[in-house]
Amino acid sequence: MVRIGELPTRLLALKYGCDLVWGPEIIDKKILTCERFENEKLNTIDFLSTKNQNSGSKNNENFSNLVFRTYPLIEKDKLIFQMGTSNPDLAVSAAKIIINDVSGIDINAGCPKHFSIHSGMGAALLSTPELLQTILKRLVEEVGKPNKKPISVKIRLLPTREESLNLISKLLTTGISNLTLHCRTKTMRNREPPIRDYLKEIIEKCNEHNKRFFFLQSQYGKSIGCMIASAAELNPTCFNEFGELPWYITCKEFIKLCDQFENHKGNTKYCLTRMIPSGKSKFSKKLHDLISRAKTHDEIKKIILQDLNENDILKEQDIKKRNIQHDYSQPNSFKKIKVGTTGDDET
Repeated sequence: MVRIGELPTRLLALKYGCDLVWGPEIIDKKILTCERFENEKLNTIDFLSTKNQNSGSKNNENFSNLVFRTYPLIEKDKLIFQMGTSNPDLAVSAAKIIINDVSGIDINAGCPKHFSIHSGMGAALLSTPELLQTILKRLVEEVGKPNKKPISVKIRLLPTREESLNLISKLLTTGISNLTLHCRTKTMRNREPPIRDYLKEIIEKCNEHNKRFFFLQSQYGKSIGCMIASAAELNPTCFNEFGELPWYITCKEFIKLCDQFENHKGNTKYCLTRMIPSGKSKFSKKLHDLISRAKTHDEIKKIILQDLNENDILKEQDIKKRNIQHDYSQPNSFKKIKVGTTGDDET
């Protein structure tokens, strides 16, 4: 996800059981301005934009020419580069720059946000299926096959079952290795329940075009892969088979990774404000306020590692529990709570 899928979040997700991680959507034109740099200090591979490098914006502390950073020691064979594009030529040229340092290229044809669709990218590609097919075919033939790397695409449902199945059938002829389906249309939002009425038919179509899938199932089990979005945004340890870590522990691990890999201050602040629960908790409110006013990365680190008192949080939670009064004489004194996904998961 944009602003979330940066290196610290990806590493935290991998540590707690995620199999594959996606980077944030990066536009093809942006990659074409980049040069590859081996960062010996951080042991990372950095892609730095050369555009405007001599402009005054470089002296602004909020400016960074870092476009993409990966840590091969951990991310090797586990990182998928997510590209935004609406031009086959640009897509192929950009993919050739990045392909040796990632495990695959994924085309985002599902994002409904304006910044993605205004140039015919993201979910706008669902309205130009021939163009999307051309992009995928060329990436498969000119980048995927020569480098033995998978090319994939993420889409949303079209308004009707027939339209969706027809689109998927066309995309499966392009040679892509994987297809991720967000089970909502481009006009639907995360608060609306996903549409899974004909998911079985979609899976059958995918199986028809990828017989190797059955071989992989015989090795690793028959469960269907699932892409987690919003839940991982709120707590990247949600992949942990024993349950996600409490948010305050997750924040401490996250800030250490941000410090280790010199994450951009603005991105660190944004991610932390997503991980720290919003609500009536006085500690949460205080943390949100302190982080929003922090001017340096060291200030943010101090807030999370020193000012964030776990005992006070646990004490507040205990007080809240003890203040809840139940009338046991009433049959409806307890409410049923539905536990499930955040609604933004994709299958």
